[in-house]
Amino acid sequence: MRHACTLGLVTLLALAWLLPAPAQIPSVWREQQLEAMEKSDTIMKQAHDRKGLLAQYQVLRRAYASDGQPAFRAIFGQYLSWYQSFIGDYADAEIAFSIQQKPLSDDAPSPLTLPGYHPVLAATYLPRLAAGYRVVFLNEAHNIALTRTLTVKLLKALREEGFNTFAAETLYRSDIDALNKRGYPVADSGFYTREPIYAEMVRTALKLGYKVVAYEADQNHTGDAREAQQAEHLWQILKDDPNARLVVNAGYAHIQKTGQFLGAQSMAEHFIKDSGIVPLSVEQTILIPHQNRSMDHPDYGAIIQSVHPGQPIVFISADGKPWSLRPGYDVSVIFPEEQFKQGRPTWLTLWGLRVPYSVSGNMCQRHFPCIVEARYADEGDDAIPADRMVLDPIPLMTIDDIKITTGDYSIPTSELYLRPGRYRLTASDENGNVFIRQAITVPEGGNDPPAAGPAPANQAGTGCAESTAAVQGKGNAPCKNTGTHP
Repeated sequence: MRHACTLGLVTLLALAWLLPAPAQIPSVWREQQLEAMEKSDTIMKQAHDRKGLLAQYQVLRRAYASDGQPAFRAIFGQYLSWYQSFIGDYADAEIAFSIQQKPLSDDAPSPLTLPGYHPVLAATYLPRLAAGYRVVFLNEAHNIALTRTLTVKLLKALREEGFNTFAAETLYRSDIDALNKRGYPVADSGFYTREPIYAEMVRTALKLGYKVVAYEADQNHTGDAREAQQAEHLWQILKDDPNARLVVNAGYAHIQKTGQFLGAQSMAEHFIKDSGIVPLSVEQTILIPHQNRSMDHPDYGAIIQSVHPGQPIVFISADGKPWSLRPGYDVSVIFPEEQFKQGRPTWLTLWGLRVPYSVSGNMCQRHFPCIVEARYADEGDDAIPADRMVLDPIPLMTIDDIKITTGDYSIPTSELYLRPGRYRLTASDENGNVFIRQAITVPEGGNDPPAAGPAPANQAGTGCAESTAAVQGKGNAPCKNTGTHP
């Protein structure tokens, strides 16, 4: 499976940032990492023998709790984190695996120190910046769904700029034709598409009229060979369709256009060499919030304290040129601080596209843990839900500080985040037994009053204003977005 190969590359990259090696010979530490990867893959296969995400997650959670070895925790924490994001437990997904964003010697000076640089809303600036390009690369951290929320928001504006093809790293070529006909992702569409926001990204592209394509390398291509074949696949897409303008979603540093990349060349470097096309490269994984503030990049806190953004921002100069923290990227996105409501991050609104919909644990009929899922009314039961979460009131469901849900009441309640419209709501246990099926209609404002305090996103508008108030998420932007269309 491709995700297992991706794992090794990304995990070893991340470990250089996460944890110092224990006081032992480096070769021994590396051997422990490799053994941990083999054990992790074995556990993953065992989990896949179970039916349903909740049952699979239970296998991973218990395996994590049973082995406290540092190498295993560092490696397997990423596997666990993916599945926590799949079941909608985004807070714990971040705790299980995060990359500390240390400063590098070639980092650019903070935009706060550069004369003339000022923040603007990423959702309005980036499509204008992309207008002069044929290809746009956007990256993400695979277990941190926050880093794909802006991409979902950007797809409509990029489509209006003439982009017509969307490529996602995770998609399986075996399903790509059926995916484009079906109009929504299913379990066989890809690995990360099991996470609802990733699925929403693909679904949104399809609804907007993008042709959705796969570009992952073959199973036996790893390291530099993988980067090269990914680039080759992307270039072939453009050669096959001279009118194609391409939006590419990729992981981490695959999109960096210059600089050291694990001792080889990145996918973006190979792509430029093959095609002669220089893409726009948008970095979204470094200047992000962490629940453990020591994991933040040193510039992040100062920017947040100075600007107090309510939506993702970028900095530009007085003449409109973008600021990038790192060479190899054209522009760096800064995400706002996280706000949590009933245990779920409010960036699940997708910056104004979705609204909260309160759900009671009574749906679970006292069968816990219980997974609650909302699927679009016009999609099949095989569709990846628009949103899902797990409810469980029992504190004993916490194993070694990795919780299965955020509920801590006798009958837990929480909120799904959904676009206004019609859905099928289901509640089921880890064995797939469905307790309730319910048709719901999500109104424009959701079914729950907004949380107190500053709004994490300007839900009244698209963020069309470039004013300080708009950047900070205060007041209404001058153009309205009802959230009923992608």
